[in-house]
Amino acid sequence: RRILDAARELLTEGSYADFRMEHVAARAGVGKAAIYRRWSSKQALAQEVLVELAAPHIAVAETGDTREELLAAVVNPMRAVTETPFGPVIRSLMSQIATDPKLGDPFRATVVQARRAEVARVIERGIARGDLRPDADPSIATELLVGPVYFRVMFGGELTLDFANRVVEAVLSGFAAEPAAPARS
Repeated sequence: RRILDAARELLTEGSYADFRMEHVAARAGVGKAAIYRRWSSKQALAQEVLVELAAPHIAVAETGDTREELLAAVVNPMRAVTETPFGPVIRSLMSQIATDPKLGDPFRATVVQARRAEVARVIERGIARGDLRPDADPSIATELLVGPVYFRVMFGGELTLDFANRVVEAVLSGFAAEPAAPARS
């Protein structure tokens, strides 16, 4: 636990370029060998920190309201990057996730895949309720709902509830089910 906490603190305080196992060891009060017994590399340690910090913000509660669930799919990552240690850590690691397969591939296989699976469940529930078109693509929906959050993290822009609502409205305008035709007499 001390090692993970030390790694999180160091990633929050500085950049991944400055992230060193000897610094983690010193902060945690352990030897480097203790770290390497559990994590084979700094990428593996950083990946575990990311998974741990992201996990509480992935689930979307089933509420019976498709719009509310889609909004949660935007607000959850928004809160993660603005209100929790996940934000500074993901900012520290974003460029490395994009360029270093030792960090990026496991991140995509865990955190990104878990988010995609959760949004897919939201889309499936919306289809089952008749709120979304049967051909609504969960993969595209994930990118449309979560992508704008990370775009703003990287390039600037406010992450507000109004922003989240506008993202959801855009997704709904593209994926909403056609209204039922009026009954003929």
